Amino acid sequence: MIKEIRITTLEQLMPLFSEQEYRPDLDRNRSPFLYRGLPDVTFKMFTSLSRNCKGLQKDLEPAILANFAKYAVNDEPDIAGSVWRQMILGQHYGLPTRLLDWSHSVLAALHFAMTEDNLEEMDKHDCAVWRIDMNEMYSLLPDKYRYIVYKNQTTIFSVGMLDEAAGSLEQYDLDMGSSAMIIIEPPSMNERIVNQYSFFSLVPMEMTDIEGFLDERTENTVKYVIDKNLRWRIRDMLDQLNISERIVYPGLGGLSKWIARHYYVK
Repeated sequence: MIKEIRITTLEQLMPLFSEQEYRPDLDRNRSPFLYRGLPDVTFKMFTSLSRNCKGLQKDLEPAILANFAKYAVNDEPDIAGSVWRQMILGQHYGLPTRLLDWSHSVLAALHFAMTEDNLEEMDKHDCAVWRIDMNEMYSLLPDKYRYIVYKNQTTIFSVGMLDEAAGSLEQYDLDMGSSAMIIIEPPSMNERIVNQYSFFSLVPMEMTDIEGFLDERTENTVKYVIDKNLRWRIRDMLDQLNISERIVYPGLGGLSKWIARHYYVK
């Protein structure tokens, strides 16, 4: 079930920053949640592959990955042997993939929810931050996948673990059907992945309705709907907390985006 929580004040936003659970085995507090920010509350969860290739995504995905690997191998020799590594690297550079971006940082998710390409749209519509529970995602996995996670003393997959579980797209889709998907932590290939505290959900081909899956199969999924009149206030707060384009997108491109927005005239 998806629980929807509407946020209209800063005070209502504050609990998101402390969504942690006490772990008696560690005597520490840890969060099992991942977050995804969307600048428009009406935006649905679709992968870039489904948006780009629509009903032909299953047929075109192997060709997309094969061509990417063929031309990218000089820059990244390690991608040749793993379709999952090809997918993660391609996602970073804008390749259409079945991966869906998440962050372990609610601040990073809020950044994406509070940032528009056209800043005139900032107070025109509400935005949203989605929250899923990694432990809950793990509990839905087939036994083979849960055993690999258990064996590695974690709740999320690495590329190596996924290679062990499913060596091909076809095998993964067969194993998952439409009732589960793994969470994968990408290798720290660059500063952007590190700074965004990035994770991906690997959406199986049969899962054509991601939100429907979350509503039917999960109990801890939350959709925080943030009022449009609060967006500029949160955006300014995030800047003071040093969460901005120059951090999320390291390099001159991110720096330029941050400066442009900083000097934007409302």
